[in-house]
Amino acid sequence: MLTDTHVHLDFPEFENDLDAVLERARAAGVTRVITIGTDVEGSRQAVALAERYPMVYATVGIHPNNAAETLEKEPDAIASLRELAAHPKVVAIGETGLDYYRLPGRTMASTSLVALSNEEPRDVEAAIRDGAIKSAQSIAFAEQLDLAASLGLNVVIHQRGDCLDDTLEILAPFQGRLKAVFHCFTGTVEAAQRVLDLGHLLSFTGIATFNNAQTVQEVIATVPEGAYMVETDGPFLAPVPYRGKRCEPAYTRTTAEKVAALRDQTLEQVARVTNATADAFFRFRR
Repeated sequence: MLTDTHVHLDFPEFENDLDAVLERARAAGVTRVITIGTDVEGSRQAVALAERYPMVYATVGIHPNNAAETLEKEPDAIASLRELAAHPKVVAIGETGLDYYRLPGRTMASTSLVALSNEEPRDVEAAIRDGAIKSAQSIAFAEQLDLAASLGLNVVIHQRGDCLDDTLEILAPFQGRLKAVFHCFTGTVEAAQRVLDLGHLLSFTGIATFNNAQTVQEVIATVPEGAYMVETDGPFLAPVPYRGKRCEPAYTRTTAEKVAALRDQTLEQVARVTNATADAFFRFRR
């Protein structure tokens, strides 16, 4: 029995054959699937899917790459998430967090106008946009952490780009009030230890099967029992031998098999431990 702790079943890649997708998951031993909200409308769809399928649960949240637009167009977004989170099959808030990877001027070290006084106008404009996007992400992240803490829910974290320090800084005031899972973790052993030392968890995708994934494979081999989970992040990041194709919940088994090999364990051991970890973190029967 496995749990796919992170997939996007509301995305259009699944709209034509979702029943078959979930049947293949069951056949592969994946008995629970958590579909992840990335904006208010996507969160509504996630809840609707959880209502429709007994094996599906949902999270509700605003992805950092949607934060600026959501805050601008939906001033009541957090209130909407609060309402959706009352549903008994909503098991966490997220995905939320920070993403500096796609910033317009992500190679710049500062958004200070003083520091940029000698830069080209285009660079200055990009840096200003970076600052606005970072600000919106931080606000949306902090507001969702506050929402989670007030509801007694844990949080699914998206952290991409050089933003671990900022992510942990925003998380710090909530220490002891909630836990977070850093989904699709690809950082170093040192970065993983910083997360684990604060009591948070890691989750691994099909990236674990990639030939160039030695860093994350080292983390997988050394992470303590009970401190990690497995996921697909479907429709993205299909594991080998499905790389380049749509990723779906059945492939959780492939990732778990790789995790087991890296840890010198059996698939059954990994399934048992990761399911217990998911039970404790998401509290499916709250």
